[in-house]
Amino acid sequence: MSELLYIIPAICLLALGFTLWQSNWIVKQPAGDDRMQKIAGYVAKGAVSFLKAEYKVLAIFCGLAVIALAVLNAVEGEGNYLIILSFLTGAILSASAGYRGMRIATKANVRTAEAAKTSLARALDISFAGGTVMGISVAALGILGLSVLFLVYLSLYGDPANGGIARVLHVLAGFSLGAESIALFARVGGGIFTKAADVGADLVGKVEAGIPEDDPRNPAVIADNVGDNVGDVAGMGADLFGSYVATVIAAMVLGAGLSTDTTGVFGGLEGVVLPLFLAALGLVFSIAGSFLVKIKENGRVQRALNTGNIGSIVLTAIASYFLITALLPSRFEQGGHVYGPLQVFGAVVVGLAVGALVSLITEYYTSMNRGPVKRIVSQSTTTATNILGGLSTGMISTAAPVFVLAVGIIASFALAGLYGVAIAAAGMMATTGMQLAIDAFGPIADNAGGIAEMSGLPKEVRERTDVLDAVGNTTAAVGKGFAIASAALTSLALFAAFMESAGLVQIDISNAKVLAGLLIGAMIPFLFSALAIAAVGRAANAMVEEVRRQFKTIKGLLEGKPGVEPDYDTCIQISTRAAIRGMIVPGAIAIVIPVVVGFTPGLGAEVLGGLLAGVTVSGVLMAIFQSNAGGAWDNAKKSFEKGVQINGQTYYKGSEPHKAAVVGDTVGDPFKDTSGPSMNILIKLMSIVAVTVATAIASGA
Repeated sequence: MSELLYIIPAICLLALGFTLWQSNWIVKQPAGDDRMQKIAGYVAKGAVSFLKAEYKVLAIFCGLAVIALAVLNAVEGEGNYLIILSFLTGAILSASAGYRGMRIATKANVRTAEAAKTSLARALDISFAGGTVMGISVAALGILGLSVLFLVYLSLYGDPANGGIARVLHVLAGFSLGAESIALFARVGGGIFTKAADVGADLVGKVEAGIPEDDPRNPAVIADNVGDNVGDVAGMGADLFGSYVATVIAAMVLGAGLSTDTTGVFGGLEGVVLPLFLAALGLVFSIAGSFLVKIKENGRVQRALNTGNIGSIVLTAIASYFLITALLPSRFEQGGHVYGPLQVFGAVVVGLAVGALVSLITEYYTSMNRGPVKRIVSQSTTTATNILGGLSTGMISTAAPVFVLAVGIIASFALAGLYGVAIAAAGMMATTGMQLAIDAFGPIADNAGGIAEMSGLPKEVRERTDVLDAVGNTTAAVGKGFAIASAALTSLALFAAFMESAGLVQIDISNAKVLAGLLIGAMIPFLFSALAIAAVGRAANAMVEEVRRQFKTIKGLLEGKPGVEPDYDTCIQISTRAAIRGMIVPGAIAIVIPVVVGFTPGLGAEVLGGLLAGVTVSGVLMAIFQSNAGGAWDNAKKSFEKGVQINGQTYYKGSEPHKAAVVGDTVGDPFKDTSGPSMNILIKLMSIVAVTVATAIASGA
């Protein structure tokens, strides 16, 4: 195997060095007065406390998973126990990426608030630098882990030409299994935590007590700000880490099925290593694109973020042409069809285009100044009509992305078969570093606004952080849409890998058992969402009661008497306990059901295939609907901060329409931050579990 492969981990190490440089720069920025630092300390302490509690539970899960994998390998009789090493490495790196991003976010938030005292441009620099550390860390750690394990396994299994590559990829799939398992629990747990606190803070603070958002008198306000970090930073980081590595591994598995008459520098494995090189290329240009995110004072933040994003995509597309034409042979076969490098490059362009289009569509449906959000605002004369407006917006927002995905799947398949679909997903995910940087800056800006409010900083500081926060709401929705689109393409590639591993040529949906599996699969996202939303509801109810109790029993708290502070820790503990309890059953569904269906006598691989098809289609639609509805509700609520016109009358914060919008946003919170973004992990994780057990199922074990 060529020494050129060592370029990939070298690029990852340099990228991690870049994040250290960015982190040091952030820490050196002014952190504000003692009051600001005290509040930021509460948030950082609460976030670390939650992650420690969550990771203790995940450590138990990992122990059980290791036992299960050992039993599976004993059943298969192949002795591929290195899959356990892959699983643990993926789980540890996934958790590390989320933790690392959360730690820098809790340092960047207070410094963003301090910078906002004088400059919007400076506040963007710091908040986006925090997001960049998160995004680049996720991408670099993901590809570093994959590339190093790939090199180690190749050296252990010897000549890939004698079937070694199949064993390499089989054990390497454990890396994705570990990453996606941690991602699902982190996303669900973090989502339950943040939304329980957010809903409790909003319903009692803003609606009942009539106090501002992030008012320090609200006992749930610190838990709310902690939630931004554990849900939208650590949870989102683990989410995209899992998506990223699953996409690359799916493309590598399908690349192993390419056949060629010539042997290149990688011994006929050019199709296998291409996704790794493509990811490394995207990592380089994600870093380059981060330098394009600059504004002049009072400039347009969204435009700056779009410039960095588009710059990364365009540069990656151009460079991928030279990479693919230099790496791949002039012709190769898959499934009896002949393809060439230009067709693979075309598939990469399709993937990048699909990602960009889905992002633009998501921005349209969730952005504050666009028609869908304005229509929800106009329907906020009552709570019921506001909720109906958000539901209909979420539902109709599924149409355009699904058409784009369908066209993208057909086009990439026509260009280069199933490998084309997988490489299109890899192309889409190549700039994950930039996508996540844009996403993660939003929670940092949101925290900065909270710190400004709780510290009693001048009004103009909160106005500047609100500008960043409003853009952050849209970028968060766009990031979720991007993850969902990549999950759809990746799941199709994983589905193909499952069929190949299970020895299936086709799946007959006219078979009654397969049709039953299809229906059960389509039901699972609804069951999963119900469990996640119910957990948020229970925790939010407990939070509401606690906030009400403190307002009643702590004398002088609601009146803002000097020296009187709420009990923030109790609220943090309520969210923590609810998140830990609530994440277990939804997470178990994704792992247990494919195993049970696959090994149940009389069902087996074909029925499991039907189940995977059902959960993929239903899950993609549910994810788009919930994420976009929640994002639109959120920005409809924020529209009232500058005043809105409804039926010729202007309404501001505190008005009855604003209260209706707050309730709508409360309904949308678990949609967009708990169940919705977890859907893409659910469909990929179930597919990965199926791929992992496919060989044993096919052997009739």
